[in-house]
Amino acid sequence: MLYFLMILSCAFLNATIQLFLKTGMQTIGHFEFCFKNIGPFLVSIIGNPYIIIGIILQPLTLGIWLLVLSRVDVTYAFPLVSLSYVFTALGGHFLLNEPLSLIRILGILTIMGGVCLVARS
Repeated sequence: MLYFLMILSCAFLNATIQLFLKTGMQTIGHFEFCFKNIGPFLVSIIGNPYIIIGIILQPLTLGIWLLVLSRVDVTYAFPLVSLSYVFTALGGHFLLNEPLSLIRILGILTIMGGVCLVARS
């Protein structure tokens, strides 16, 4: 059960990271990727607390994931991390007001069904 919770925390943290990074990029806005924009873009990133939080959470997630991989089969653990897609979609919808169409909902349910199958193995 502990390992399942660790895997679940990785999935949740992965989704949280994506939501922080997306929020940060929404505050920065669209940018054209070219050489002259790299400096201003990096300054924008360094000064953005949402992006900084997202970056800080990544090593924490990696640490937990490495603990998981040292104890659990990757063929069990990695499919369960796909719950991050579910968490990200729900967070995007409820926190960022992104659309959640019927097709996306069906995709989420499909992922959840697969996770249930893997978790029972």
